[in-house]
Amino acid sequence: MSWKKVKLGEVLKVRDNRFKPKDKAIEGLKRIDKIDFSGEIFISDKTSNTDMILIKKGDLVISGINVEKGAMAVYTGEDDIIATIHYSSYSFDKNKTDIEFLKYFLKSIEFKNALKEQVPGGIKTEIKPKHLLPLIVEIPTDIKDQREVVKLLKDRNSKIDTLSTELTHQLTLVKKLRQQLLQDAVQGKLVSQNKKDEPASELLKKIKAEKLNSVGLKPNAKKKTNSLALKSETNIKPEEIPFEIPDNWVWCRLGEICDTRLGKMLDGTKNKGEYYPYFRNLNVQWYRFELDDVLLMKFEESELEEYSVKKGDLLICEGGYPGRGAIWESEDETFRFQKAIHRVRFYTNIPAKLYLFYLDLICSNGKIKDYLTGSGIQHLTGISLKKMPIPLPPLSEQNRIVQKLDELMQYCNKLEASIKLSQAHNETLLQQVLREALRPPAGKAGKEVVEV
Repeated sequence: MSWKKVKLGEVLKVRDNRFKPKDKAIEGLKRIDKIDFSGEIFISDKTSNTDMILIKKGDLVISGINVEKGAMAVYTGEDDIIATIHYSSYSFDKNKTDIEFLKYFLKSIEFKNALKEQVPGGIKTEIKPKHLLPLIVEIPTDIKDQREVVKLLKDRNSKIDTLSTELTHQLTLVKKLRQQLLQDAVQGKLVSQNKKDEPASELLKKIKAEKLNSVGLKPNAKKKTNSLALKSETNIKPEEIPFEIPDNWVWCRLGEICDTRLGKMLDGTKNKGEYYPYFRNLNVQWYRFELDDVLLMKFEESELEEYSVKKGDLLICEGGYPGRGAIWESEDETFRFQKAIHRVRFYTNIPAKLYLFYLDLICSNGKIKDYLTGSGIQHLTGISLKKMPIPLPPLSEQNRIVQKLDELMQYCNKLEASIKLSQAHNETLLQQVLREALRPPAGKAGKEVVEV
């Protein structure tokens, strides 16, 4: 098998016509919406204000933004279509180049290395014809040899793809296992009930008394308030109850068992106060805080307690990723929080993690949408958060559930990490197969560059 060095411009010929969005020449043509990383083309009737290129049957179409991830395909439709100038389209001589070989090559480490070496900015640059066509690459001289390489790759890759499919399936099973464990936990099926536990109805009474005392009211006081936190909201409608719970549990509103507060509105015009680090959406990930990019904001002395974050507080994203939450486990009380974050502080030593698990469940199964507002970007408002129906077990059982779930979630996390490591090894194996198949034998590489 002999190899030769060529410029890609010798193999591919760009369709360089460019059209304005309302040009009569492309009127009525459908356009490419996207090409996914598996190479499938999605076509739509969407309009765009961006200049367009024309694509004909048999053209190789490449996404300039995601080419190195595999976003390329041969268009097989009968009718001409268009695409924005973020794509490029190429015709090729089928008698000289096997397009399947070329597609494999464009996904290989050799192609990525060529981009890094020959294109300023490398793969971080949007790859346009001016970058692609001058690239010098090595390919088999004879198209028959190119097809032999493709046959070899397809045979080996089919085995790798089978393993990849199995690993993806395993990840799905782990996700379902997590959801089932969370579902069992909040339905009272994860740990056994203990008849000696004080019923949750008594716990709810204690919480109500504690809340009244926290705002300076006695249990028998007749002072009126509009605060949802001080109202009895246990009369939950039957249609709001998603599942059955044990007899010694009760349904209640989240706002009944905790104090919730939305963070401070950002205001760059105020210069009073001292600077404090504060949490925003990006800092609150599932079960953890990301502290590499914490910003500072001024808080006045009168605001410090109102927007404080203390050990055991549950912080929940209001927008962006509504419902995502983490518990602050540190003794550090210098952090505050902005308006994009809800702070939830539970009464009577209720373990916040149980309700973080509950949020995880309703976010993962899509039920969180029932509590969101907004036609465009949706938010989890303070009112919706407080009204959220939640199952309340006896306090002792809550602690047993959290302990058991912690153990099981750690097992799921380890299992998930092991599968992802196998996926990474599988991807490395795929690249190794490509590298070996697309690398010319030592000492037999072509010495001459075929000029365009």
